[in-house]
Amino acid sequence: MRILIVDDDALVCSSLKTILEAKNIQVDAIGNSGEEAIALYRQYQSDVLLMDIRMEKMNGVEASEAILKEFPQARILFLTTFSDDEYIVKALKLGVKGYILKQNFDSIVSALEAVYANQNVFNTEIIEKLPDLLNNRDTAKEQYDLNDREQQFISLVANGLNNKEIAETLFLSEGTVRNYLSNLLDKLGLRDRTQLAIFFYQHLK
Repeated sequence: MRILIVDDDALVCSSLKTILEAKNIQVDAIGNSGEEAIALYRQYQSDVLLMDIRMEKMNGVEASEAILKEFPQARILFLTTFSDDEYIVKALKLGVKGYILKQNFDSIVSALEAVYANQNVFNTEIIEKLPDLLNNRDTAKEQYDLNDREQQFISLVANGLNNKEIAETLFLSEGTVRNYLSNLLDKLGLRDRTQLAIFFYQHLK
């Protein structure tokens, strides 16, 4: 697994590099700004971009928007703090793979491994805040014509279950789950599981 680290705190960057390399994870490069994140991703197209949200000039959300526009399959994992609420909502709506608290270095390796496996990572402490952050409720059930089964499926995705776990819960094959997910994303005009989870907390929670 190849990683890019971008954070405007040099100490954080060096600490992360030490932690990851001790786990035999290759760090392609380190950057200190949103502009550098874009340039470095263009150069390396690493497996995962681990990036701070709050940076001067160009923040992580702005950099992610540019990167995902050019590289839609980019896997971006944010490092956040509890004061980053407004950025968190914007980041998730862009389709980043997730976010973890900067204070919790112990979870970084497992989070990166999950993102590398194309899973979404939601820090528990912050996910609990989403209903308050995403307070734009509407009659989504009627507006999008969602039946009970579809609402249950979206709820399972929002709670972090992977395809195998959803298949076991709903007594379906993994192939059926993949088709169901694809159809739901098309129906709701969403891009990926992250946006489907956000849809749940915004409209169905």
